[in-house]
Amino acid sequence: MMDYLCLKIMQKVITRMVMVMAVFSLMLSACRKEEPEEEKPPFSPTPFELVRPDGFPAPIEPADNPTTVEGVALGRKLFYETLLSANNTQSCGSCHNQALGFSDNGNKFSTGIDGIQGTRNAQGLVNLAFNLRFFWDGRAESLEKQALEPIPNPIEMHQRWPDAVAKLKNAKNYKNEFYAAFGTYEFDSLHVAKALAQFMRTMVSYNSRLDKRLRYELNLTPQEMNGFSIYITERGDCFHCHNIDGGRLLTDNQFHNNGLDSVFADLGLGAITGNVFDNGKFLTPSLRNVALTAPYMHDGRFATLEEVVEHYNSGGKPSATVDPLMKHVGTGLNLSAQDKADLVAFLKTFTDSTFITNPAFASPF
Repeated sequence: MMDYLCLKIMQKVITRMVMVMAVFSLMLSACRKEEPEEEKPPFSPTPFELVRPDGFPAPIEPADNPTTVEGVALGRKLFYETLLSANNTQSCGSCHNQALGFSDNGNKFSTGIDGIQGTRNAQGLVNLAFNLRFFWDGRAESLEKQALEPIPNPIEMHQRWPDAVAKLKNAKNYKNEFYAAFGTYEFDSLHVAKALAQFMRTMVSYNSRLDKRLRYELNLTPQEMNGFSIYITERGDCFHCHNIDGGRLLTDNQFHNNGLDSVFADLGLGAITGNVFDNGKFLTPSLRNVALTAPYMHDGRFATLEEVVEHYNSGGKPSATVDPLMKHVGTGLNLSAQDKADLVAFLKTFTDSTFITNPAFASPF
């Protein structure tokens, strides 16, 4: 009986102690001040209107990556940011020099941070907002997808995306700049690619001597006019793939086998599609600023414009996939020495000195 009474007393004591502790805890909670959440700045990016010169198609701008002032500014900084390479020595701008039409300083192949050379020539960057496919083999269908590749590429910047993003998060002010552009402090590789794409879409060239002639602002020389005549007629046969009136981009954004080889060391588009009829086909590059972007072709085999013109003048080499537009395989164009010189003179009118000196495209560092 005594044991039972003792047990009941202990139960009551424990119950009261629990109630007292609960009340005490509530009192503490009531007295404790609520810590306010850190206020984020307002997210209100400024729309950036992409340039669309007369005669150009509409720029291609993904719905999930509208171009903004903040995004372009961030993308420009990232384009020249060496933190994106594993050893902090290379940026996109290292292999795309503005003064040379954003090509790689006259190099046949680019060299990555580990001293390894690539196998294709780095194209000049121009009017990318109007392009449909990217890389010589067209494997990227958007600028955003293109921008994701060079950083982790083992023969280029050779850095894992998580490491690159971590370095940016630890760098001064990048978190604020990503927030201003995308409304998040927790950015990732996709945000980096989007910012780079926004900046590259602003890189529009439309003020060459050719453009000024098409706007009736100046006259070309007699030599340049003869080159123009060769270019836009069957005499030179350039206009089919590097058209002027059909968009002024100086590219058709299509894939062609232009008779470089009879046997292909590089399958080009064929390696992407797996279709043997695509072997040896490569994306037509724009000829804007072409006088600055030597060497030429996907493998940089031609050092000068004169060599390029002579390739087409020779007619090119036959193969199973050579383009039907290469109508003079085996016979050649039979251009005279003067005609070839005039054509080269005309190609030099594609140089846009405003584009290659525009401070908006230069390094902000």
